[in-house]
Amino acid sequence: MQSDPVDLSQAFDNGRHHRAKVGFVLLATEQTIESDMNTLYPPGVGLHFTRAPIPDSITNATLLAQADHLAPAAATLLPDGSLDVVCYACTSGSLVIGEERVCTELNRGAPKAKATTLITGVMRALRVLGATKIAVATPYLDEINQNEADYMTAAGFEITNIQGLNIEKDSDMIRVRPEFIADYAAGVDTPDADALFISCGALRSIDVIDALEQRVGKPVVTSNQAMAWDTLRLAGIGDRIDGYGMLLRDH
Repeated sequence: MQSDPVDLSQAFDNGRHHRAKVGFVLLATEQTIESDMNTLYPPGVGLHFTRAPIPDSITNATLLAQADHLAPAAATLLPDGSLDVVCYACTSGSLVIGEERVCTELNRGAPKAKATTLITGVMRALRVLGATKIAVATPYLDEINQNEADYMTAAGFEITNIQGLNIEKDSDMIRVRPEFIADYAAGVDTPDADALFISCGALRSIDVIDALEQRVGKPVVTSNQAMAWDTLRLAGIGDRIDGYGMLLRDH
């Protein structure tokens, strides 16, 4: 059977994601970021996810091993070349591997997209907020906390305090209650900090940003909030988003 010819000249529009298309390379174990991005992103912007293999153990060694998987993972995201931005969606992995290496690998897989990392978005967010002295609350092991403090210090920030929950499994990080995160982060904050940063995309911290900013009286930046802001702005989307802190509301 042969189909009859059809005039397709008026058949197409720009699709559901007509404003921009953003891709994320997640850890294989990740269970929070997809729902958070769907919560934070405005209509008309496409979210596209892929994953890179990692065991359910977040250490310097397992994160460093992700580097070789980033390009193949990124290559699975809209191979037609229509992706506008590609992001490695792991705070600790970004700083353990390093932003330059991560972006190089992402662009090997998605050469037409603007490449960024989660830690890049966090530091851009802190700078746009005018924050240089940062208190950092994490779920990580101490070895990762030390790397994070060193990395951010080298980037020009002063870390007034950094404390972690010493959780190794990603499958445990995703189960930490938002109310516990808020109380824990408030305890890590210091009076001299310009901003409070809650690190890790696995934590459900976007749920408590607004209330925590009121509680501590300063900007609160979280990994997924900063990643949403950074990737949207790189994609040319300037929408202001209420309910998730002053970063998305005012910048």
